[in-house]
Amino acid sequence: MKLIPKLKQSPLQQKLLWVAKPDKYMDLAFKQAPDMFIADVAGADTYVYVNHPEAMRQIITSDRQKFFASGKDNQLLKPLVGENSVFLIEGDPHKKRRKLLLPPFHGERMQVYSQLICDLTRNIIGNLTPNQSFEARQISQKVSLQVILEAVFGLQDSNRAQELKQRITKLTNIFESSLASALLFFPWVQKDLGAWSPWGNFLRQQQAIDAAIYQELAFRRTQDISDRQDILSLMMSARDETGGALSDSELRDELMTLMLAGHETTASAIAWSLYWVHRYPQIKAKLEAEIASLDSAPDPMEIAKLPFLDAVCKETLRIYPIGMLTFPRVVQEPMELMGYKLEVGQILLGCIYLLHQREDVYPEPTKFKPERFLEREFSAYEFFPFGGGKRRCIGEALAQLEMKLVLATIISQFELELVSQKPETPTRRGVTLAPKTGVRMIFKGKK
Repeated sequence: MKLIPKLKQSPLQQKLLWVAKPDKYMDLAFKQAPDMFIADVAGADTYVYVNHPEAMRQIITSDRQKFFASGKDNQLLKPLVGENSVFLIEGDPHKKRRKLLLPPFHGERMQVYSQLICDLTRNIIGNLTPNQSFEARQISQKVSLQVILEAVFGLQDSNRAQELKQRITKLTNIFESSLASALLFFPWVQKDLGAWSPWGNFLRQQQAIDAAIYQELAFRRTQDISDRQDILSLMMSARDETGGALSDSELRDELMTLMLAGHETTASAIAWSLYWVHRYPQIKAKLEAEIASLDSAPDPMEIAKLPFLDAVCKETLRIYPIGMLTFPRVVQEPMELMGYKLEVGQILLGCIYLLHQREDVYPEPTKFKPERFLEREFSAYEFFPFGGGKRRCIGEALAQLEMKLVLATIISQFELELVSQKPETPTRRGVTLAPKTGVRMIFKGKK
C-alpha cells in the first residue's frame, strides 16, 4: 500500500494559505497530489482531504465500523452553533435529531415556501430605484434570511422577526472576509477585549441573538402550538421515547444551526448565480426564453422543474461550491482506500471543491457550462454540493428551490447588469466560499 502524500509546504504555510485563500490552497495541493493528500492545517497531520469520486463513494457508503462521522472534529463550528447542534452531536442522538428536523424541509411545505420566495424576491428587488447599485449578496441574504425566519421560527414581519434579522445579519457579517474568518481558526485570538474587539463584538451579537431566541421560546410556551407547522414549534412539541423534550439550550443551538447554515450558504449561491447569468448574455437569453415558455403566471413549483434553470443552478454550485468540505469521518480500523494506507484516527474530509474541479469528470472545469448537466447525469459521488450519506444537508431541497425561484423571478421580471466585467473571485466567508465583492450590480428597472 502507498502512503498518502504530504504537501511540500510547512504546516504554518499550509494553515495560513488555507485560512486566507482556501481555493488557492486546494489548487496547489491538487498539483502535488491529485486524489488525496494529508492536509497539515490543524497542527497535526491527521487530516486527509479526498477528492476522487470512488474514494468519496467508499467513505460515504461504508458503515460506521470503518468510518465514523465525528461531531467532535467539527469543533470549529462550536462558537457559532453551540455544542448541542446537529453538526456536533454523534451516533444515535444525531440520528434522532435529524429525523426530527427533516420533515419540514420536504413535501407539501415546499409549496408554501415557493410562493413566499417569489413574493419576497419581487418585493425586495422591486424596492430598488433605477440605476441604483447594490450588492447581489446583500439582497439574496435578505430574501434567504426571511425565508428561514418564516420556515424555522414561523415569524413573519413582526418586531421579533425584525430584531432577529438585524442581529443575525450583523453576526454573520463579522466573518465576511478571510481576515475576520481567521477568528474561527485561531483560538488564541478568541479574546473578549471589549465591544470594539472582533471577538468581543461577536460575543455581544451572539448574546443579543440568544436573548431574542430565549424570549421567543418563553413566549411560545405560553401559546397553543399544537397546530403550528414551523420547525421551532415542531421541535418544542417533540418527545423522545421516555417522554423527554428538548431543553432550551438544545433548541437554541439547533435554531442557530438552521439559521446560519440555512441562509448564509443559500445567499452566496444565489449571488453567484446572478453573477454567472449576467456575465454570459447567451445563458441569460436562453434562461429568459425557457421561463417565458410557461404560462404568464406559472406555478412556482413548475418553474422549479425547468431543465435549463436546474442546469444553471447546478453549474453554479459546481464551479465554486459554497461548502468546500464534507463532514469529517474518522478511520476506525487500519485499511486501504484506493491503494493508500489509512491509519486508525485519521480524519477524512471529502474535498468538494477539488472534486468539482476534476477534468476527468468535468471537462474544462474552470468554464461555466450549464449544458454539461443536460448532456449527462453525474453520480452522487461526482456532484456533491450538499455532502452525502447520513450527514447530507438537511435543507438541500429548500436551498435548491430558493436558488431557482429567486434567480427565475429576477431574470423574468427585472433588468440588472454587472457593475464590472472583471471576473468575480471566491473568498473565504467563515467556513464557506463566497463571491469576494458580493457581486456588484446595477438595477436598471422592471421589465
